[in-house]
Amino acid sequence: MPIERAPAKINLTLHVLGRSADGWHDLESLVAFTRGGDDVSLASGQPLSLEVEGPTAAAAGDLAENLVLRAARSFAARYPGAALGSFRLVKRLPVAAGIGGGSSDAAAALRLLARANGVPIDDAGVRAAAETTGSDVPVCLEARARMMAGRGERLGPPLDLPPLFALVVNPGVPVATKDVFAGLGIAPGASSGFGGHPSIASGMDADSLLGALRKGRNDMEAAACRVAPIIGDVLAVLSAAPGCRLARMSGSGATCFGLFAECTSAARAKKAILKAHPGWWAKACLLS
Repeated sequence: MPIERAPAKINLTLHVLGRSADGWHDLESLVAFTRGGDDVSLASGQPLSLEVEGPTAAAAGDLAENLVLRAARSFAARYPGAALGSFRLVKRLPVAAGIGGGSSDAAAALRLLARANGVPIDDAGVRAAAETTGSDVPVCLEARARMMAGRGERLGPPLDLPPLFALVVNPGVPVATKDVFAGLGIAPGASSGFGGHPSIASGMDADSLLGALRKGRNDMEAAACRVAPIIGDVLAVLSAAPGCRLARMSGSGATCFGLFAECTSAARAKKAILKAHPGWWAKACLLS
């Protein structure tokens, strides 16, 4: 049975440019992906269904509303007669955490369905199915570092970034994205005025990339901290970790990340943080 890894999506930057007249927020973000994450498998030729297990399965919510099934239905609508099947999702990533776990699961399901039906992953129908399923699903299809903009439908080319040693930390508090957006207080049709995004290019060395990232920001951070004040605690703990070069929130929170010069510093920080905060979730990883 084929298995697809569904890695976490980390927003290294997240700029809110404004809000369109129809109420959607216009975003610009540099994203990268972890190597580990959830696993999605597909048994073809069976009725469409989903089974969820794993450490964070209990928080996955109503199966009928899971993005894996939504993606499969969207795929079927664009490819009449397509073979679907029975999905199995092993959930390891925190839920409602600002790291695109559900979106990455959906993208993994689309990759499995495309392969099972002989459809190229870059086919227009697959992309349309991703966009219909959720704003973050298109960027998760290839799961490679790149810029994304708009609601997530405008993707830049894949970026060749230097190795980024990271520690990703979630305090176990789910955060609703809609509540954070509401906290921004940007009226429909208005610009945020927060400022432009630093230039990011393939082939940057680690110091140049870090310098650019420091000029960027996550514009949702302050609003998210008001919704879930513990995010401020996570950022403070990460910032104080020996060797941490940059600490920032990912997405709409509550997950935060720290970037380190080497993997050993990230691993030591993980050990110390989990000792002090045993109820938190933490993962030392390489972003790409």
